[in-house]
Parts: sequence; structure tokens; C-alpha cells
Amino acid sequence: MLASKHESFAPELLAWFKQFGRKGLPWQKDRTPYRVWLSEIMLQQTQVATVIPYYHRFTERYPTVTQLANAKLDDVLHLWTGLGYYARARNLYKTAVIVSHDYQGKFPETLEGLMALPGIGRSTAGAILSLACQQRQPILDGNVKRVLCRYHAIPGWPGQKKVENKLWELAEHHTPAHEFADYTQAIMDLGATLCKRGQPLCDDCPLSKNCVAKQTGLQMTYPESKPKKILPKKSAVFAMIENEAGQLMLEQRPPAGIWGGLWCFPEFPEKADMHNALTKRYGLEALTETERDPFEHTFSHFKLMITPIHIKIRDRNNLLNDGKQVTWIKPLEKTRLGLPAPVVSILNSFYSEEESHNEPNG
Repeated sequence: MLASKHESFAPELLAWFKQFGRKGLPWQKDRTPYRVWLSEIMLQQTQVATVIPYYHRFTERYPTVTQLANAKLDDVLHLWTGLGYYARARNLYKTAVIVSHDYQGKFPETLEGLMALPGIGRSTAGAILSLACQQRQPILDGNVKRVLCRYHAIPGWPGQKKVENKLWELAEHHTPAHEFADYTQAIMDLGATLCKRGQPLCDDCPLSKNCVAKQTGLQMTYPESKPKKILPKKSAVFAMIENEAGQLMLEQRPPAGIWGGLWCFPEFPEKADMHNALTKRYGLEALTETERDPFEHTFSHFKLMITPIHIKIRDRNNLLNDGKQVTWIKPLEKTRLGLPAPVVSILNSFYSEEESHNEPNG
């Protein structure tokens, strides 16, 4: 007998969770709206194993939302470096400031109130209310979408509004009136550990006997993938400007847009633009110029081919910078600035070369 529209699979799922569910994740201890919110934001489009060390570092540095609100954005972005999707970190900081200043450090305990905060959608709000505020609320993250799509054989890409609306109806239907916090964790666990995207472990799944996809052998058909489109390609030159003291120059990017608020090498469309800016924008004179190997960085909506160019300059007292925030960092010294992944990669490569050059012979 295949999945019934009238019966919830919650009892089977809860029984499985009691025996096999994950119960040692750091955000499952001392559940507060702050800790659940922080974990939910970090877990968006990111694997649990990747998130855990970041979560530990954040909660050690900022144990409360007020302490996060009182931090500097640069420090927050630095701690986030490597997690990607930096809009999440900027929204994290904005929300912390709002909750601290407007709500006296206490998160709103309504769906509408939470969803009014930057970076919190319906599913994240539902998780906070269910896990930390003892409220029955359905959730619909990527794991839950996959479970529901397979169990009910829901056609279409879950990102489509019509499909998403159907999945919300099913999420509401299956969420029980009691033990909803365990259920919320259980359905996320099921999607993450058994109902996986690539190789679902159907033989171990407590829902398999009524799962339409399993019973029809179509597990890999659901959920349907997002219609593919060819990502456009762009190119950029990163100017690695090094002064006579051996420091490299970084600029802070505007708060909005790609890598908003992060520190980056000055970026230009072409080498000619870089040469023009070196003299006219910065008032600097190049002594040497070395083009390094280009590499590709993929964003969600385009690919960027980056060519780093190492430029050694003759110092001058007054740097012309059009009002941009500029800093100089010394190779081999740790920085607490927020840096995009490609900049970290370039710096690591550059620093390792510097170390090898400084090693004694023999």
C-alpha cells in the first residue's frame, strides 16, 4: 500500500529518531532561539560536518545575540571566511543588531516577527519556534523537501512556487501535534543521513514501505532537478600590490553585492584598467609586475576567471584611494579580516612561496 494522503508518517519517523537520530550535534545542547537560529543560518546550503567547527567558534566568541550585535562586522565576516554565501553573515549581523536593540536581546516568538528579520525565511523561523520555543511549526529545508518529494512522488522542481506550496501543505500535514521538536529534528536527520540526494539508503528508512518513489523504483527521479542553464563566464584581474615593506594592499568591498563588506585585492576588468588605476586612482608607481596563474571561481549565477597580478611598488606617503577603505597586511601574519575564498587561496599560495624563499639552504 502506497502513501496515504490521510495518514501522517510522524509515528514511524519519531520511533526511528528515538533509536537512530542524531542527538550529539552542538546546537542540540542548551537549545535557545539564538543557538538554533545561528545553526540554521549556517546550515543553509552547507553540510553539517563543515558547519560544526564554525558553530563552535561563533558560540565561543559570541555566546549571546547581544555580544554578536556588539561585534565588528569585520570580525564576524572573518569568522565566517570559508563558509561562503556571505550574505548570510551580513544578515546574521543585521538581525543580531535588531534583536539586541529593538527586542532587548530576545527573539520574537511569532512566525511573522521572525520572518521580518533579515535572512530568516519561513522554514528557518519554523525551526526556531519548534526547536527552541515549544511551538508546533512545520519546516521545509532542502532535506525535508527531498523526503516529501520522494514519499509522495511530487513532480516538478521544488524551487517552483506551485511545487513549494504543495510541499508546505504536506509539511503541515505530517507535523504532529505533540513531540514536534523531535519530529523537526527527525525529518532533517532522515534527509541528511538516509534519504540522501545521491545514494538513498532505502533499506534502513522507516518510511520506505509507504514511499511512492521507493515502491516504484524512482528514488532518483525525485525531487526533480532545477532546470540547467549554462553559467555565463566573466573575467577579472586581481592586483596584488606589494609595498616596499613587503605588505599587500586590500580594499574593503561595498556592503552590498558580491563579497559585500569583505576585504579583497583591487579588482579590474582588464590589465589596462589596472595600470590606469595604479597611477590615477592610487598614485602609485610599479617597479615590477608578475602575472600569476589564472584560476576559476564559481558563483551560483556565473563563473569568474581570476588572474592575479603581483605588483611591487615604490612607496609614496599619500595613497589616493577614492575614499575606499584600504589596509595593508604583512605576509605570514594572521589577519582577522573577512576575506573571500579566492583571496584566501591567493594569500595561502603567496605566503607558502614566501616561506619557501625564506627557508635556509642545506
